[in-house]
Amino acid sequence: MQGSANLNIMMKAARKAARSLVKDFREVENLQVSMKGAGDFVSRADLAAEKILRDELRGARPTYGWVAEESGEEPGEDPTRRWIVDPLDGTTNFLHGLPHWAVSIALEHKGQIVAGVVYDAAKDEMFYAERGAGAWLNDSKRLRVSGRARMVEAVFATGVPFAAKRTLPATLKDFARLMPECAGVRRFGSAALDLAYVAAGRYEGYWERELHIWDIAAGLLIAKEAGALVEGVRVGQDPLESGSILCANNAIFNGFAKIIREG
Repeated sequence: MQGSANLNIMMKAARKAARSLVKDFREVENLQVSMKGAGDFVSRADLAAEKILRDELRGARPTYGWVAEESGEEPGEDPTRRWIVDPLDGTTNFLHGLPHWAVSIALEHKGQIVAGVVYDAAKDEMFYAERGAGAWLNDSKRLRVSGRARMVEAVFATGVPFAAKRTLPATLKDFARLMPECAGVRRFGSAALDLAYVAAGRYEGYWERELHIWDIAAGLLIAKEAGALVEGVRVGQDPLESGSILCANNAIFNGFAKIIREG
């Protein structure tokens, strides 16, 4: 797809940050066998990638606002537009040498996500979309959600809450209701890629709670542009405001939502 100037800026920035992360990822794999471990190193890699994205995106569009995982929120001269950035979605995977993580960049205009990029550098898969122009993978593959219509054939993705997160009991109850009805549930550790995989038809649906806007802004648009329905886990919730998201293809959505919302 021939994208807009903004989309091209986003894709270029994602690739540049990813090159830095790939170099660091090779080092992380070596650090896994050391006594010290890789935690501090990965934190530095994350910050370095965010700096690259900041330099590229704000350098190209200096009036736009900014919100990112590490540096927080900064208003821009243009109050209608802001970059929403996660330089490393899937940090725990990265830390453990697992090649499933992504750079996520979204552009918001007047409260709407209008462009999104999720770049999986380890697999060289660039998922991207602009509002009203469909969702795409790499140079020319148009993304469409899965055509599966039966819950028993469906595979879903989620994130399992960890550490001090409050929603582990609710998620475990979700599993108890959903697992008997479907073909499987995956927990791959990157919300951005989970949404991109729904867009690509690799999963039929995805749900999660306690997320941040930078985790899902880009992936949410990509999924929608590929034909997915996206709502909050609770009826009426805005996923970007609540951090609670339910996403699936049109045929599966109602049955899937009913099961998750029973909790």
